[in-house]
Amino acid sequence: MERLAYSINDTARTLSLGRTSIYAMIADGRLEAFKLGRRTLIRAESVRRLVAGEG
Repeated sequence: MERLAYSINDTARTLSLGRTSIYAMIADGRLEAFKLGRRTLIRAESVRRLVAGEG
């Protein structure tokens, strides 16, 4: 089954960036995040759009 969302750490590892950069991309709207309990998760589709240059 394909993942629907990634943690901040997983996203940082996937994009070869630091956590601070991931939070900055969330703040400026380049990555779409949501809270699930205390966790912040990044939608997998948002990561794909960013890598494809669409976001």
